[in-house]
Amino acid sequence: MTTQPRHPYAILAAALLLPGAGHVLQGKQQRGLMFLFFTIVLGWVSLRIMPDEFSFFTRHVGGIFIYGISVLDAYKSARISWEAWKFTRDRPPS
Repeated sequence: MTTQPRHPYAILAAALLLPGAGHVLQGKQQRGLMFLFFTIVLGWVSLRIMPDEFSFFTRHVGGIFIYGISVLDAYKSARISWEAWKFTRDRPPS
């Protein structure tokens, strides 16, 4: 029997707190650090490209976009792992 993965809601909460944290909790450290790196880089690039009179959101839109994708990706992979674990756990022995 495989070990129980972390609950998808715990992964979602971690991903909302810090980009890449949800991936790190799942054991996907490289993917989590990649999301964190690109969130910072694209946030910085969009900050440098946008004029000063634009809103905070607009000036950091690159990082916010990658952050959103990171949260969705972490939750999706956690949900898939959770459902696969439940399926294998609930199957009757053959």
